[in-house]
Amino acid sequence: MARGIDRKQAAQEENSQETAPVSASSDLSPELSNVCKHWDRMVPNSPIYTFLFSTLTFRSASHCRVVANITVSSPHMNSKGTLHGVVSSALVDCMGGLAIASTGAEQTGLSTDIHTTYVGGAKEGDELEVVGEVRKVGGSLAFTSVEIRNISRGGDFVATGTHTKYVRK
Repeated sequence: MARGIDRKQAAQEENSQETAPVSASSDLSPELSNVCKHWDRMVPNSPIYTFLFSTLTFRSASHCRVVANITVSSPHMNSKGTLHGVVSSALVDCMGGLAIASTGAEQTGLSTDIHTTYVGGAKEGDELEVVGEVRKVGGSLAFTSVEIRNISRGGDFVATGTHTKYVRK
């Protein structure tokens, strides 16, 4: 099964934002490591993520934030030849949870609300940047936001979303 995580590249991207030199043996940041561990546990149990996100590549993670890229491909398309809205919504779901994982949380909770606003489009072959951020983690609920941008078309917004998760243990 394709995992969609280029760990070496993710480590280089993460380290390129820091002052330390990048080397092939560089370790992932603790946040990116936790995101990758969560992804590795989640994907085998989620056929839809396996199908839709086999090419998702994590670029960086810091506390409360994760950045990934994905290339729009045939399974992502609607009948009009553009990115299907369900893919954007699934990215909001996925990246909201992974943003929570970037905080060091072992579990990312259960979805209670997902809202997606469709702003623009993407075509097959376009490269998307997806940024998930935690806005707040409380005693029972976590609130996240996600932005999807088409970096092949100048960084135009494709969609934005919010995702609320029940996180109480």
